[in-house]
Amino acid sequence: MKHIQTFLLLTAAVCLVAASTYAQATKSSPAVGASASPSTPPTIASAIDREITIVEKELIDTAEAMPEGKFDFSPEKLNVSGSDYKGVRTFGQQLKHVAASNYLIWSPITGEKPPDTVNDGKGPDNMTAKADIIKYLKDSFAFGHKAVATLNASNLVQPITSSSGRPTTRLFLATFAPAHAFDHYGQIVEYLRMNGIIPPASRGQ
Repeated sequence: MKHIQTFLLLTAAVCLVAASTYAQATKSSPAVGASASPSTPPTIASAIDREITIVEKELIDTAEAMPEGKFDFSPEKLNVSGSDYKGVRTFGQQLKHVAASNYLIWSPITGEKPPDTVNDGKGPDNMTAKADIIKYLKDSFAFGHKAVATLNASNLVQPITSSSGRPTTRLFLATFAPAHAFDHYGQIVEYLRMNGIIPPASRGQ
């Protein structure tokens, strides 16, 4: 009986110490208890902006991974038997196309005029340097972040006209641009693979 009483007393003491320790940790570390300050509630604009940020990082990381001397690479150069790559875009042209399309797709959201460099979705013909192309791409995503920040419940599905003159909505344009960019991302990672380069997103941490 005496042993049982001793055991119960020890158990109670351990529980008290554990409770005290938890209470101290909760006070000193926001991660243990409730957060120190509530996070900003998500909005339509922030949700779409996050999607844009994801594809932006994927594309820019991939662009950085390709050596400058390979920016004129296209699968046509491999002369794969039975293939039909004639006339497909080079790596650099793919990036310029995404950037120019970003401007064309997102510009009607705010009504801001896209730059003259869009060149029917091809981007500047005379732009060939890696640094210039990457900057052009980054600038186009900055344009998109700015446009998407103007979205709200009242203007999201309000009828507007796309750059091609078709009726559309801001919601469609805001989400179509990252979808289009992901389409081309899927192509250019294969360009990296064809040159023996593992895409950054596929590398181990």
